[in-house]
Amino acid sequence: MNQDKLITMQEDLRRALAKPAEQRRWAMLIDVRKCVGCHACTVGCASENKLPPKLWYRPVFEYEQGKFPAVTRTFLPRPCMQCDKPPCVAACPVKGKDGATWKETKGAANGLVVINYAKCIGCAQCVPACPYQARTIDPGTNHSDGTPAPQAYEAAAAFEYGTKRQRLGGSQPIGNARKCHFCVHRLQEGQLPMCISTCVGRAGYFGDESDPQSLIAKVKKANKIQILKAPKGTGPRVYYVANEKLEVIYG
Repeated sequence: MNQDKLITMQEDLRRALAKPAEQRRWAMLIDVRKCVGCHACTVGCASENKLPPKLWYRPVFEYEQGKFPAVTRTFLPRPCMQCDKPPCVAACPVKGKDGATWKETKGAANGLVVINYAKCIGCAQCVPACPYQARTIDPGTNHSDGTPAPQAYEAAAAFEYGTKRQRLGGSQPIGNARKCHFCVHRLQEGQLPMCISTCVGRAGYFGDESDPQSLIAKVKKANKIQILKAPKGTGPRVYYVANEKLEVIYG
């Protein structure tokens, strides 16, 4: 019997975390051919990070083509690309050693683009700078707005970037820029990103692509890979496998 991909990736993750941070290269691969458009990754992410209304770290775009009865629909999940040359970081005015956003170089978050909510001034300059529309300013709205009382799930703590936060009541990250971070708080505990864990079609792969024995490295090597908006030169760490050119869906 073939081992479930999640178990294989969990083993890959454990092996990667045993290496020095500078020897790891976190990456994500999404096989669009397997995505059924269930949005379980989107919902799982929203639940894990206690996201407010209309703020999504991992939206799924849909593209329909053809004429009846030969109609096809493609689903394209889009997390943060964790670019090696992130234009969002370049656009942020709060720079330097204590900047608001940067490309991390240590710990479980090594190689990821992260945000320090305490330093973010909410200027939103990073939002239009991202060519993937992966950043959003938290407007401070709640799912229970206009109802008799807040719900317990809104008061529950989230652990983004490994810090316990309770957003309800007007605290961080309200007013700050927010985005996908590959669930770095889960990585720190040896767990896969929530979107990978909740994918019913096993369309998502995650791990250390510098490890040739990792599942993501093997899948990447065995398939023709695409990246979004390649001419932008951002060096994304999210790869796609698809039957069609993704520029048609997400040009």
